[in-house]
Amino acid sequence: MLSFSILAITFGVVFLAELPDKTALAGLMLGTRYKASYVFAGVAAAFTVHVGLAVAAGSVLTLLPQRLVQAVVGVLFLSGAAMLLLKKDDEDEEQIKAPADQSFWKVSGAGFMLILIAEFGDLTQIMTANLAARYDDPLSVGLGAVLALWAVAGLGIAGGRTLMKYVPLRLITKAGAGLMLALAGFSLYEALAG
Repeated sequence: MLSFSILAITFGVVFLAELPDKTALAGLMLGTRYKASYVFAGVAAAFTVHVGLAVAAGSVLTLLPQRLVQAVVGVLFLSGAAMLLLKKDDEDEEQIKAPADQSFWKVSGAGFMLILIAEFGDLTQIMTANLAARYDDPLSVGLGAVLALWAVAGLGIAGGRTLMKYVPLRLITKAGAGLMLALAGFSLYEALAG
């Protein structure tokens, strides 16, 4: 059964963690060169594949003893928060190879492959697996994660530059790290308290 609270928590955590990520900027770059709907179709499909893999991995974790899962999830959330807080701002922009043919399949395929490769094992994929293990609700976590990733992709493709003018990237990064620290504390408390 779908839990809107778990969906909302997942959406918030994944959205905040993905917003400062380089793939949002890559989507922005593709969106400025090609038809936005073509780019979004490919990017959305790749994110859906990643969420499916992450939820499956998180569901496997639920087979382990609950206290062990809570401890692992807590440590992984701490790691995620540290990664966000210690992440250096890259001045280098990734080079995206532009397809010469601007048909739907070429453009969406370029977006799909870019995200599929760049996001594999990314922080948001690991966080999605953690949330799936924590809440044991793959539908709510999966839907929340995929909607968050689609929202970030849509923002990046349609108007990322405008958003960054009004909301500093450091603020977004710190908010995401703070949320992960809170989830880490809660998970570790549950692991210790039993």
